[in-house]
Parts: sequence; structure tokens; C-alpha cells
Amino acid sequence: MGSDLTLECAQRAMRKAYYERDKSRGLHATFTWLVEELGELAEAILKGDRRLQEEEIADVIAWTLSIANLLDIDVAKAFRDKYGGDLDRAGCGIP
Repeated sequence: MGSDLTLECAQRAMRKAYYERDKSRGLHATFTWLVEELGELAEAILKGDRRLQEEEIADVIAWTLSIANLLDIDVAKAFRDKYGGDLDRAGCGIP
């Protein structure tokens, strides 16, 4: 997959794949999974294992998007609202 991946697309994909399971699991249990993934990322960083670091970063992003779906938060909008100036300075703001 190239650079055409957007937060919007990733969030939709996580909703389609996992929303019903996450909803039945509940917000707090889903958040616990995110915390576990953060721990796994910490271990991968300490080990210096690049492949594992990449996998765990992807897991942290996926679980974060799942939580946003449960909270009905548009991640791209929230990110733009919070970091819009940084996005503009980097040339990736909204024209």
C-alpha cells in the first residue's frame, strides 16, 4: 500500500472489520487491549527489533482507531483540529 492511505480510510476499515466485536467487548475492555499493545510496542523498542516495532505500531494505530469508532470520533477531524498548524507547515493541510 502506498502513500494514498488516509486516516479516514483506515478508520473505515477498522470499523468494517472490528466494530461489532469491539462494541460487544465494550469500551473499557477494548481500551485494555490498546494498553496491552502499547506494552508490546515498548518491548519491541527495547529489543530493537524493527519488524516487530512496525507490527506493534500498526496494532497501536488499529486499536486507537477502534476506540475512536466506539466513541464516534472522526480521527482525521480531531487530528486536523489539534495539529492543523503543523499539517499546514508540513504542506499537508487542507487547501
